[in-house]
Amino acid sequence: MASQPAKILLSGVKPTARPHIGNYFGAMKQFVDLQNAHPDAEKFFIIVDYHGLNFIQNAEEMRRFTIDLAIDYLAIGIDPKQSTIFKQSEVSAHTELAWIFDTIVTMPYLMRAHAFKDAEAKNKEINVGTFNYPVLMAADILLYDADIIPVGQDQKQHVEYARDIALKFNHVFKCEIFKLPEPHIMSDVGTVPGIDGRKMSKSYNNTIQLFATREEIHKAVMSIVTDSSGETPMNVYNIHKLFRPEGELKALYEANKGKYKALKEALIEDVDAFIKPMRERRAEFAKNEGEVMKILEEGARTANKRASAKLEEAKKKIGVL
Repeated sequence: MASQPAKILLSGVKPTARPHIGNYFGAMKQFVDLQNAHPDAEKFFIIVDYHGLNFIQNAEEMRRFTIDLAIDYLAIGIDPKQSTIFKQSEVSAHTELAWIFDTIVTMPYLMRAHAFKDAEAKNKEINVGTFNYPVLMAADILLYDADIIPVGQDQKQHVEYARDIALKFNHVFKCEIFKLPEPHIMSDVGTVPGIDGRKMSKSYNNTIQLFATREEIHKAVMSIVTDSSGETPMNVYNIHKLFRPEGELKALYEANKGKYKALKEALIEDVDAFIKPMRERRAEFAKNEGEVMKILEEGARTANKRASAKLEEAKKKIGVL
């Protein structure tokens, strides 16, 4: 029996901010788990800087956030010997294929996108990049024939857009060159609470940074909002269960009923013990940004080979080659 072709895993992250533990447990950890669970798959981790341009319009910030995200990827365990890490802007096929897709995608269809509807509801002056981002995202996905696209349930629409655009291109140009992608829904991902009990988010200023120093962890944890009406501080507990099995936590919290300071100190110890190895790895990578740039350059060469071949197929089908 013929062997099955290797799977292709793809994910992209915008270089717009430093990650917090909500980003890690909500997505980044799953990237590493999937990388390690599929040793024979091709893995592409994209720093989608052109998507980031919708949010960051300062050259120095873009350069800094981009290299920082590459270092973050490496620090959490994305292995450049197993995975291809590269900048979207270094593979011109992404924007070229997006333009080709633009010619077959309608405005009413794009107006159904969540990001557009959210911006419209807030009466924002919407730029074309925000309106058009699903098309560029479709190009990101379809260039690599991706099989495994890890997303949360709220991001499923991103992959559905790519699927619809692939179907339309294949139909309009009477071909089958684009694989129909399927989302890999990270079903075990829950909402990571912030220090105020709401969803952890930079916009709420309620985060614990992923690579925080012990002092920063101490300050954040001691700022967790507690409810004095109960013996168990649930905001503390809900963050704590990310770092220790609930069976152990129940005994700890039972033994320290009403002792909020002691429980916060226990959380500080557990968060720091978890973050410290990644923080130290990150510091080592940050000492040699030249090597990080070489990883990105090598990643771009690898990505360009696959992306250029797929783009050439598409250009032949539309009659420009």
